[in-house]
Amino acid sequence: MTVNEYFRQACAELGTALGSEAEGEAAARIVLEDVAGYDRKYLFMYPDRELLDETRQRIQAVVDRIKAGEPVQYAVGRARFMGMDFKVTPDVLIPRPETEGLCDMIVREADGRSDLRVLDIGTGSGCIAVSLARELPFAQVDAMDVSPAALAVARENAQQLGAKVNFIQDDILTAKAPEAYYDIIVSNPPYVCQSEKADMDERVSDREPALALFVPDDDPLKFYRAICRYASRGLKPGGRLYFEINSRFPVEMRRLMEDEGFTDVDVTRDYKGNYRFASGKR
Repeated sequence: MTVNEYFRQACAELGTALGSEAEGEAAARIVLEDVAGYDRKYLFMYPDRELLDETRQRIQAVVDRIKAGEPVQYAVGRARFMGMDFKVTPDVLIPRPETEGLCDMIVREADGRSDLRVLDIGTGSGCIAVSLARELPFAQVDAMDVSPAALAVARENAQQLGAKVNFIQDDILTAKAPEAYYDIIVSNPPYVCQSEKADMDERVSDREPALALFVPDDDPLKFYRAICRYASRGLKPGGRLYFEINSRFPVEMRRLMEDEGFTDVDVTRDYKGNYRFASGKR
């Protein structure tokens, strides 16, 4: 079997599993590149090269995991974010393109300031903390998570990507903030209501960590409330708080942040047109 013949076979199998030809082809490209190093250029230049049985078996094992319901990123063990490859496991959420907009917003509004103190709450894979540590000049970046397993993944990502990040294991629902310490606090906390689970892709709802996804229907802003109170103490005067939010609650988020004493509160949309980010000044 040639490389191109197998690529077409993988596209078909993954297209059926993922529900569309386009998603199948995208997934097949990721798998062939990550497992065997066969990127788009290789597939174009050597379509008729024979595929070794050993290589085909290694690739097919990953294809079969995806067909069985595992997210593509978990199957290959990595996800792309802000131009970097982050290790991901079922202990952490898969970084989403929408969240890149949150990092871009922070870097843009920092406007080249150096030596900022930054805290990422609920860091997961570390994608936000690592990205900010690399993008903000001489920043001191801390990253908090309640999960030891998630922190282990985040530490490995920071090391592999050359980012200096200090990791903290703590529960934001009970954590006590240092007084007037940070210039920036950012969080992409759990925000999906339990009632939304039925409408979600099972690869997300059943495979990604529920601890990092879901909140009770009767208290959907529980983490935002706790983080606002932490930030009220932990931010320096004039410091800024940034959130990724549930697009169902832009009005409630604005009200919560204003009620907790934040000013210049702004709720903005992502590149898809959905309300996705909230920010405010202490």
